[in-house]
Amino acid sequence: MDLSTVWWLVTGGLIAAELITGTFYLLMLSVGAAASALAAHADLSLTWQIVVGAIVGGLSVTLWHLKKARTQQPTESSRNQDVHLDLGEVVQVLVWDELGLAQVKHRGAQWTAQLAPGQVPGAGAFRITEMAGNRLIVEKI
Repeated sequence: MDLSTVWWLVTGGLIAAELITGTFYLLMLSVGAAASALAAHADLSLTWQIVVGAIVGGLSVTLWHLKKARTQQPTESSRNQDVHLDLGEVVQVLVWDELGLAQVKHRGAQWTAQLAPGQVPGAGAFRITEMAGNRLIVEKI
């Protein structure tokens, strides 16, 4: 079997693995394997095929990682709705104490609610905007 055929099979295997796992890095490594296959078609030695594949694959992975790290915005977990599914939910507050805290019923349990900065205490409906430990930070609707 020709070396280029082996490299194309490796490329296909990496693409199949990427489709199964959803790891984009495997796709970048398959680009390196395809470069090795092209090097084999150019009649380069096995050593140079491996070097070309390693450089192209490694560079592809590095560039993808840098691009992904640059575009990913760190989000504060206390305000991230993917972390706290209660954000945006509405609770009813009957009375606030002198510390700006209230006891509210949410999802069948008692919670301590705290006013968001700049909010005025009063009875009524409040929206959960943040989680601070086991406290619900709320603002008036």
